[in-house]
Amino acid sequence: MTLLSAAVLLFLVMDPLGNIPFFLSALKPIEPARHMRVIARELLIALAVLVFFLFVGQHILELLGISEPALTLSGGVILFLIALRMIFPSHETSLREEVSGEPFIVPLAIPYVAGPSALATEMLLVRQEPERWPEWLLALVLAWSVSSVIILSSSWLQRMLGEKLVTAMERLMGMILVAVSIQMLLSGVKAALIHFGGEA
Repeated sequence: MTLLSAAVLLFLVMDPLGNIPFFLSALKPIEPARHMRVIARELLIALAVLVFFLFVGQHILELLGISEPALTLSGGVILFLIALRMIFPSHETSLREEVSGEPFIVPLAIPYVAGPSALATEMLLVRQEPERWPEWLLALVLAWSVSSVIILSSSWLQRMLGEKLVTAMERLMGMILVAVSIQMLLSGVKAALIHFGGEA
């Protein structure tokens, strides 16, 4: 996987367009003058969590004895479920959480930005090619930066594009993510066959 494709993949799983209504809803109880400050703080916390798991996640997987094929397959399943939620949103599968007062870490930083899909994806990248960690770190920062610009502009984007166009764009991203998740599943099955075939 190239640097650009890794950045695009991480951007898709962060789903900034899908997070726009979540952020706007969570910020309703807060004075508008504090919105940008709160969003910036939560985005920085999310980046810190993502960078932490980028370096520590691999060791956690090794400690738990999780193989690369298992991680690839589980990552594909998670991405597929996230993609389905993006294409076919519903109240039952929504990640929207009720927030009282000013949100801190939960739910804006975790799980809206640094969610399970993003954490699993970056751990998968590092597990497959750990020597390329500087590229994965750069890809993460690029994806986070673009996502941050979109989320910081959430109010403006909601007004300019309208809810229907934002939803349409999110569903297009979901369709792309479905193809990525299926490719991950196929790669996981292939890796599992090679892994267990070699052991036999």
